[in-house]
Amino acid sequence: MSRLGKKPIKLPTKVKVLLSPDGVVAVEGPKGTLQWSLPALIKARMEMDELILEREDDSARSRAMHGLARALIFNMVKGVTEGFKRELEIHGVGFKAALQGKILNLSLGYSHPILFEIPDGVKVTVSENTKLTVEGIDNHCVGQCAADIQRYYPPEPYKGKGIRFKNQQIRRKEGKTVQ
Repeated sequence: MSRLGKKPIKLPTKVKVLLSPDGVVAVEGPKGTLQWSLPALIKARMEMDELILEREDDSARSRAMHGLARALIFNMVKGVTEGFKRELEIHGVGFKAALQGKILNLSLGYSHPILFEIPDGVKVTVSENTKLTVEGIDNHCVGQCAADIQRYYPPEPYKGKGIRFKNQQIRRKEGKTVQ
């Protein structure tokens, strides 16, 4: 059995889970509502204040889907109660960010400003012009949005300029030496 998949998901008192017969799991909490459809091999049932996932057979695919489904539903429960957050830092002389409604304006040393449209369900805040915080209830959307922002100027190894996650270590290279 999948070690992760067989662990029941404990539901906080503020969270409601709705299971439909066609396999759609809807999780509703104080921060919002998320829904996801289970893979065909996995079934869910409620027992007291716990959600239990079971698989039909013991094939490799169903074992993999069992753990995946449990992890995704656990993230949904955590998202509607606490939410998810990624923090980014911009390093470089003259590099900065500004928020204009649902558009993030990035000045990253190119000849033009970069305009990033913030997706629905994600909130971006800018502090000190160089610190970005990406927040939301869907773990996948928050992580993807942060990765998309970082992709405009990933940290480079020679001077360390670019957009990096908070506390991310950059391996610096020495560069050329003059003889």
